[in-house]
Amino acid sequence: MSIKSVLYILGKVVFLLGLLMLIPLAIALFMKEDTVVAYASVAAASLAVGAIGFCRKRKKLTIRAREGLAIAGLVWIVVSFISALPFFISREIPSLLDAMFETVSGYTTTGSTILTDIEALSYSSHFWRCFTHWIGGMGVLVLALALLPGNDTQSMHIMRAEVPGPTVGKLVSRIRVTARLLYVIYVALTALEVVFLLIGGMPLFDSIVTSFATAGTGGFAIKNASIAAYNSAYIDIVITVFMLVFSVNFTLYYLVLLGQFKTAVKSEELRWFAGIVIVATALITINISPLYNGIFEALRYSSFQVASIISTTGFITANYDLWPTFSQTVLVLLMFIGACAGSTGGGIKVYRLVVICKTAFATVRRQLFPRSVAPLKHEGKILDDEVRNGITGYMFAYITIAAISTLLISLDNVVFSEAFSAMAACLNNIGPGLGKIGATGNFADLSGLSKAVLIFDMLAGRLELFPILAILYPTAWKKG
Repeated sequence: MSIKSVLYILGKVVFLLGLLMLIPLAIALFMKEDTVVAYASVAAASLAVGAIGFCRKRKKLTIRAREGLAIAGLVWIVVSFISALPFFISREIPSLLDAMFETVSGYTTTGSTILTDIEALSYSSHFWRCFTHWIGGMGVLVLALALLPGNDTQSMHIMRAEVPGPTVGKLVSRIRVTARLLYVIYVALTALEVVFLLIGGMPLFDSIVTSFATAGTGGFAIKNASIAAYNSAYIDIVITVFMLVFSVNFTLYYLVLLGQFKTAVKSEELRWFAGIVIVATALITINISPLYNGIFEALRYSSFQVASIISTTGFITANYDLWPTFSQTVLVLLMFIGACAGSTGGGIKVYRLVVICKTAFATVRRQLFPRSVAPLKHEGKILDDEVRNGITGYMFAYITIAAISTLLISLDNVVFSEAFSAMAACLNNIGPGLGKIGATGNFADLSGLSKAVLIFDMLAGRLELFPILAILYPTAWKKG
């Protein structure tokens, strides 16, 4: 492990974070809020500390797979801690652990909250809280690769450690150009949502921060009642569409820009994702229709909640804790499925589940016809052993973390559905769970241990487990 290379990249990211924190500082100054000192002091410290590492550039960086994993894990922990300080210093969130929970939830695009009165926050903190969603959606390190100068040759290991999905591809030959293209698409789609929300009568500030939360599939709202506070069918539809848009692999949008629309829509993962959304929406609509005034009103709420859960956004327009058990069960299943690989969404990912299903059927086929030779394919390509082994290892680690986390949370003496859904909501970066931590609740009453466990789950879930596990692996830090 090249510690100096890891610290150099960490310094660059901390410096960038200081620059980004000037935005909420400007809002605090403009609105004459008491948070000015908090944002100014943390921004200044981040710029100063980051500049020390940023300016002392090494002649040659050593960034291999293990450095890439370590960088991803450490950057997200350090950035989350620094970003929590303005909340804590301003006393808008008096507990440092709670402030850390909130910012980790922001960057990992989870959307779980410990705030009991969201609307009491200042404008600057509302912005910063939702902006962490937008940064974390595409990735802190992807943003650094896109904006900061550096050597392109070893950036693939960094991007591979952070971008969601079992495989990472380049849109073009250079990683930094790929990162910039991803952000151009990301910014354009975010701006488009802002425009549509403004057309629907949502205030400008609300439109911007809501679009940040949608784009990052995060779910932080600035109203206590979440999106339900606007009570607008038009706004519900716009956000439903964009939650699904940001759940799709961004590579497909690049193909569309190149004029390869037919290639994009032929994506096997996209077809599976669309099928799951349609089936889940239809089932829930039928199941909850007696609770609403007609099938169309039921469709409005079911489609929004299905899009919110499978995209792992976590916005709320209805109290689904009051829905029938069947509908709640479907939503819990969607929590685990998650969005497409290469999107801003969380969860296990449709890609992995499709490969797991194909592997299971292939195993049965080999048992029936031992002499048959049928290579396993996905998206028209033969899946190599590295991808399949990676998915197997991921699922083993996922199940282990899920089981241990649920056990530890259960020490709070919460009911099983709440302990399990808290784990699922955080490990899959969803946001709300069931019961007291459900649609109308929050995580404030959980113990410090449970919150620490869920912070770990949120980071592990967003970084696909291995970067967080890697920094806990002692031999990874040996020199060489």
